[in-house]
Amino acid sequence: MTTFLAQITDLHIREPGRLAYGRLDTAPYLRRCVQELLGLRQKPHAVVLTGDLTDFGRPAEYAHLAELLAPLEGVLPLYLLPGNHDDREQLRRSFAHHPHLAEIGEGDFLQYTAAIGPGGLQLVCLDTVQTGQSAGRLCSTRLAWLDRTLARLAGQPVVVAMHHPPFETLIGHMDRIGLVEGAEDLAAILARHAHVQRVICGHLHRTIYTQVGGRLVSTAPSPAHQVCLDLAPDAASAWTLEPPGFHIHAWNGSGTLVTHVASIGDFAGPYPFHDGGALID
Repeated sequence: MTTFLAQITDLHIREPGRLAYGRLDTAPYLRRCVQELLGLRQKPHAVVLTGDLTDFGRPAEYAHLAELLAPLEGVLPLYLLPGNHDDREQLRRSFAHHPHLAEIGEGDFLQYTAAIGPGGLQLVCLDTVQTGQSAGRLCSTRLAWLDRTLARLAGQPVVVAMHHPPFETLIGHMDRIGLVEGAEDLAAILARHAHVQRVICGHLHRTIYTQVGGRLVSTAPSPAHQVCLDLAPDAASAWTLEPPGFHIHAWNGSGTLVTHVASIGDFAGPYPFHDGGALID
């Protein structure tokens, strides 16, 4: 049986009625994303949210986030990670009913594991946040925890989830606030653990793929706004209302994790390719 793990990221929820960047109400976008998740033909076994859940990490923002996610609570397991726009401790307080967020690990980082679905897929959530900083960091404490955890899960398929991607995306203004410490050590750890099927990230508001330590690494789009596709080193820090989306990671137990990009919105179709067994002319 195939295991389906949905990934949504970079929600940037504000207090009700407040606009992100002075012009964008992100709440209706998340509300529509939740509807899309609940309406998928293949129901996900879990949803992982890879950071920037709110815009400023304020209690009222998390309260609004909880309201928007409420239709998923009790229906699909939710696994939350902080991003650089979040407040780690406020996230814990606001979602205290999530047992994995209540775990206080080494260094007080928000890191945990979870078994997903029927196929033995393991989710490993890794905290990349530097308090008060936009850029991310993986210190020796977090890296050692990851290495030990992956060793413990040897022989099982693993997806590592984190906010800041551990590679240069060539979007200059985003790379300057990317994972500025620990990427090389992370690559060495991933190279030692061949059972890591994917590293999934947020932060970039776009779908991007590359390899790190011999493992495929991806970022996902936002259910609201996207970072402009401009690969110049001096690209302006800007966003766009390109089509929103999320990722579905599918594990069928054959040794390959397959990722699908799901677009959010109303589109014409579906229309058949064939009529009476023949391709429509």
